[in-house]
Amino acid sequence: MAQDTGKDGQVRRVILIEGAANVAVLVAKLAVGLSTGSLAILSDAVHSLTDVVNNVLAWFIVFHAGRPADREHPYGHRKFETLAVFVLATLLAVLALELALQAIRREDAEILRTPWGLWVMLGVLAVNTVLAVWQRSWARRLKSDILFADASHTFSDALTTIVVIAGWQVSAMGYPWLDTLCALGVAAFVLYLAYGLFRRALPALVDQFALDPEAVTATVRAVPGVRAVRRVRSRWVGPDRAVDLVVSVEAALPTADAHAIAYAVEQALEARFGVQDVSIHIEPDD
Repeated sequence: MAQDTGKDGQVRRVILIEGAANVAVLVAKLAVGLSTGSLAILSDAVHSLTDVVNNVLAWFIVFHAGRPADREHPYGHRKFETLAVFVLATLLAVLALELALQAIRREDAEILRTPWGLWVMLGVLAVNTVLAVWQRSWARRLKSDILFADASHTFSDALTTIVVIAGWQVSAMGYPWLDTLCALGVAAFVLYLAYGLFRRALPALVDQFALDPEAVTATVRAVPGVRAVRRVRSRWVGPDRAVDLVVSVEAALPTADAHAIAYAVEQALEARFGVQDVSIHIEPDD
């Protein structure tokens, strides 16, 4: 359990560092958006606000997800991490629709172009790009879904900031409708990001199988002593997978031999699929 605690501690540290950077980015975007009157920049600032909210939520979720299994949660608390991804996706979807409505209802307004504002936004772009790459590398290293979700969100900030800067500069030349168009573009991209996060979270929340049952059956049937595989169940538990099997063996087999077969099945599944949480029920073959 010490290893899991160490991983969760590293995830929380990454989230704290990212959260501090996101607060700075949020303040910078608000300052530029309010001083220039650009709805696209203000929309991008709201996008960054969701980053900050998600960082706070993610920190507490990871803290809770790292707790060991207990009576009420026999599979542990890892699915709270998946739940956090789902909550973030919902927040993004609502935000995207709100941004689109604001952009459509907005009347043309004067957009200002300030040199200092441009440098600030370019600095924001650099921070978001470095932050997304850094966080994604930690997500791979720690195999953390919530860090992957955060990194995707931060990367979307970098991409949308590029569009926002370009639209803001052109709209300030006398084409304010481009600012509205960029705001709609930001909303569409945020909605697409939310869709990707829903695709990541929903299979785990509805207990969609984590491993192809035919592939699991074939692997188990290849273990010497296994007569038949009568049930295969798999599920996601956070970033990990759990497998539940009913395997039949020779009826007259001694208990020790049946246990050895079950152990061999566990080893086979770990070798092929990397699964360590395997529950096997041994039944006599009819």
